[in-house]
Amino acid sequence: MLKISNHITIPESELEFSAIRAQGAGGQHVNKVSSAIHLRFDVKASSLPASYKQALLKMQDQRLTKEGVIIIKSQQYRSQEMNREQACLRLKEMILCAIKRPKKRVATKPTRGSQQRRMDSKTKHGRNKALRKKIF
Repeated sequence: MLKISNHITIPESELEFSAIRAQGAGGQHVNKVSSAIHLRFDVKASSLPASYKQALLKMQDQRLTKEGVIIIKSQQYRSQEMNREQACLRLKEMILCAIKRPKKRVATKPTRGSQQRRMDSKTKHGRNKALRKKIF
């Protein structure tokens, strides 16, 4: 059972784990052992609330397929159990990131001092350009 928040959990039956061989260096051991984990989570068929599903399916993330399946690969650790925990943690972070609302932007006006400094710098720049002209 993966706990997302106090009210929302994902049962283990909705998470599909498969062990694969890890990539990269590791000597003789890496060729014999399948320690990396692929976590597959079908968003559309999950028991998540509708708002969570919509937010996840709207995300622009390469881990989300067109069919609505999230695929997370974890191969950071040498043990399968640690990689499994890491994959679950990353899924939880992805779900929490999807439902987070962006801060609403508050429109502000420039201060009178900043407006005055801007006008002064423009005047100074124009004066410098005027000094470069030929004098007749």
